[in-house]
Amino acid sequence: MCSTSFAQKTQWAFVASPVKGIFSYKIDASRAEVLEAGRAVDFPRASFIAVHPNGQRLYAVAEGADRKTSLVAAFSIDAETGKLSMLNSVPSGGHGPCHICVNPSGEAAMVANYSSGSFAAFPIQKSGALGMMSAIIQDKGSSVEAERQGGPHAHCIICAPKSVWALGCDLGLDKVMVFKVNPSDATVMCNKTAPVSVKPGAGPRHIALHPNNKFAYVINELDSTMTAFSWDATGGTLKELQNVSTLPKSFEGKNFPAEVAVHPNGKFVFGSNRGHDSIVVYKVDAKTGMLTLVGHNSCGGHRPRHFEIDMTGKLLLVANELSDQTAIFRIDTLTGALTPTGTTLALERPMCVKCVEAK
Repeated sequence: MCSTSFAQKTQWAFVASPVKGIFSYKIDASRAEVLEAGRAVDFPRASFIAVHPNGQRLYAVAEGADRKTSLVAAFSIDAETGKLSMLNSVPSGGHGPCHICVNPSGEAAMVANYSSGSFAAFPIQKSGALGMMSAIIQDKGSSVEAERQGGPHAHCIICAPKSVWALGCDLGLDKVMVFKVNPSDATVMCNKTAPVSVKPGAGPRHIALHPNNKFAYVINELDSTMTAFSWDATGGTLKELQNVSTLPKSFEGKNFPAEVAVHPNGKFVFGSNRGHDSIVVYKVDAKTGMLTLVGHNSCGGHRPRHFEIDMTGKLLLVANELSDQTAIFRIDTLTGALTPTGTTLALERPMCVKCVEAK
C-alpha cells in the first residue's frame, strides 16, 4: 500500500455523498493536485464504499430509510476516466447499511446494517457482480446509553489480511465481534469465543488492524476514546491492552469520533473527532501495540466523518461532511504530523473516500 511507484502517484479518489452520488477526482499525489473531477455515477443515498483487492471493482451501500431502499451495489471502475458502471444491486439484508468491506481474496462482500443491528455477507461473482445475501448475523441486546444503545447497531465490519477472519463493531452493544468467513460460498459464522466488550457506554464505531496483524484499534463514538487490542490471527481473538482519550484535556464540548486508520508503515494511528473537528495522531509502540499521543490537527473543516490514507502513504484525505469538502493533508511519515496542502475536493456532504490507482 505504501509503494511509491510512478503509477500509484496518480490516483482516483472516489468520494461518496448521499445527496450527489459518487464522484471521482484524479490526483497527482506528488503535488497533491487535482487533475480531473466529475461524477463517477449517480447512486442515491451513497454512504460507505469499498474497493475490490484487484482495484477493478467498487462496492457501495445505500443507507436507506427502510429495508426496501437499503441496498448494496457493485460497480466496475474505468481506471482511465474514473467513471463507474453499475453491475448490479441487491438488498442489504437489513436497514440502514453504513459500512462495507471485501475479503482479501475478493470472493465476498460484508455489510454492517446499522438500524437493524445486523451483519450480512454477499458472494462476489467472477464478473464482479453481487449474488444474493449468503449469510446474516442478527445482533441482540442493548447497553447503558438509552438514546443510542437501546438495541444493536452494527457500525463497521473489516476483513483481516491473509486470513478467514472479519471483525465487526456494534455500537449499540458495546461489543467487538469476530467472524469466520468461508470464501467459497461467502458464508459467515461467529467465532467460538465470545465477543469482546469495551467500556459500557463507549460505543465502538470503527476498527482498524495494524499491518503486522498483531494489534487492532477501535475508535469509540460515545465516550471519545481509542481502545488498543492485541489480535491473535491464529485463533481469531482480541485482548484489550489500553484505552486512551481522543481529545485534548482542555476540550469541554460534545464530540463524536468517527474513523480510525493505521499508517501503512505501522508507526502511527489516526482518528477523527467530530465536534473538536480534529485528527488525533498516536505513535505506536512496535513491540507492545500501545499508543502515545502525538497531537491533534485541525481537520480542515467541520465533522470529519471519514478519512483515507492514499496509496503512497503520504497523503491523508479527510471527508468533512458538514463543510461540503474533502481536505488533503501531507503526512510526515517520520513524525506523523499533518500539514494542509491547500487542496480540497468540493462535494456536498462527503461521507467516505477511497483511493484507486489511475491509468
